[in-house]
Amino acid sequence: MAGAVKRFRIMAIISGAMSLLLWFVYMPGKYLIDNPDFHSAIIWIPMVHGYLYPLYILTALVFSVKARWPLMQMLGLILAGTLPVASLIAERRVVKRYS
Repeated sequence: MAGAVKRFRIMAIISGAMSLLLWFVYMPGKYLIDNPDFHSAIIWIPMVHGYLYPLYILTALVFSVKARWPLMQMLGLILAGTLPVASLIAERRVVKRYS
């Protein structure tokens, strides 16, 4: 169980950081700043986020199954990765409860 908590913790922090970058750097940069050089410098953000978010979902599923959480709680943990700060809050609650 400790390994699942550690993996979830790492992926929740990474996913939260990438989500923050996506929402508050890439999206405003793409739609508000008309500078092709800036856009080409930040184009990596959605690509990295797109590859890492499925890993977050997988680690959340593995943790939820090991913790024997009900389906709705499992879905809440997965959906926490969609909002910038929610995965970080979920990570804190999981670590506080299972460590």
